Amino acid sequence: MNAIDGTDRQIKTEEVPPPSLLAIVLDTNPHAWAHLSSTLPLSSAVSALLVFINAHLASGNANAIAVIASHTHRAAFLYPTPSSQTSKSNANGDVETNGGEKGNAALENPNKYRPFAIVEQEILNNLNSLLTETHELHLTSTPTTLVGGALSLALSYIAKSTLLASPVDTLVSENPLSALADSETMHAQRVPLTSRILIVSVSGDLANQYIPVMNSIFAAQRKRIPIDILKLAGDTVLLQQASDATGGVYVKPERPEGLLQYLMMAFLPDVTARRSLVMPSAGGVDFRAACFCHRKVVDIGYVCSVCLSIFCSPNLPDNLCLTCSSYLSLRSAQTATPALIPRKKKKKKRHGADSATPGGSTPVGSSTPLHG
Repeated sequence: MNAIDGTDRQIKTEEVPPPSLLAIVLDTNPHAWAHLSSTLPLSSAVSALLVFINAHLASGNANAIAVIASHTHRAAFLYPTPSSQTSKSNANGDVETNGGEKGNAALENPNKYRPFAIVEQEILNNLNSLLTETHELHLTSTPTTLVGGALSLALSYIAKSTLLASPVDTLVSENPLSALADSETMHAQRVPLTSRILIVSVSGDLANQYIPVMNSIFAAQRKRIPIDILKLAGDTVLLQQASDATGGVYVKPERPEGLLQYLMMAFLPDVTARRSLVMPSAGGVDFRAACFCHRKVVDIGYVCSVCLSIFCSPNLPDNLCLTCSSYLSLRSAQTATPALIPRKKKKKKRHGADSATPGGSTPVGSSTPLHG
């Protein structure tokens, strides 16, 4: 149609930064937050996190957010959640949250931007429900948190949002012929979606989740999704490896009470903006692995030849792998130590040797004969 009047028309598109999706994994382990309560209570951390979320949403009109709680016995979405559980629409089209009159009063606050109020109210309601449903049995069963399950939920949500961000795929699903025509006339292109994951961690060692966390790291690395780590308490080798392998930012603040400043300065820039900035790094990363038998970080381990599981000792029950139950012949491993490649010895250069003289230096006492 553009060639009917003999002119070549091109549709000008506005050059704007691509939409950014931020998936936040919040560690809600009650054991860890109890030790950190004197310095940074959970309520103060959530308040700073909500301000950071509002800043991310205000950075771009198409920016999106997802918040996932990594609890002791399960991982759950704090935002977004199914509309049937969090909100109801009345006849006038207004949204009524499960918070009742208090939730409606927060949404109708004239001093707050309504989209910000909806996100804040939904996160607070779901977090309150999660903590209320936590019983003593859930706390005594394990002192750690399910970071592996929360990472899996974050990667699944990012994959779904990436597919929904493409207008071409939406047109193809409705009418392939119209999608083909619109793509030729309107020059429709895929909308790139930059995604990243931010883990706010307060728990200690996560060696018991080595396999699921490493699988999530490999998936994020393949999809080029950086994993940022904000370590408020404790120290984990696994999260340092996750940040280093995916090109993320690792920050362990010396003063956790300044949480908001760390969030705004280190984690607010998305993947596009980081190309022009100097971002903090983890520094010296410990690349040691954790054994699958005792969940301890080891320097030298024994690897299963079938499933590549790592063990700190070759003394396994019935010589069977604890992961895949394969029979392992460990007779040589029990008696011999791991072989190490010796270093090559460098030849020392003789003192007084001259490279220009093939035979070395002139012997002492010899002189050049004189011709008469």
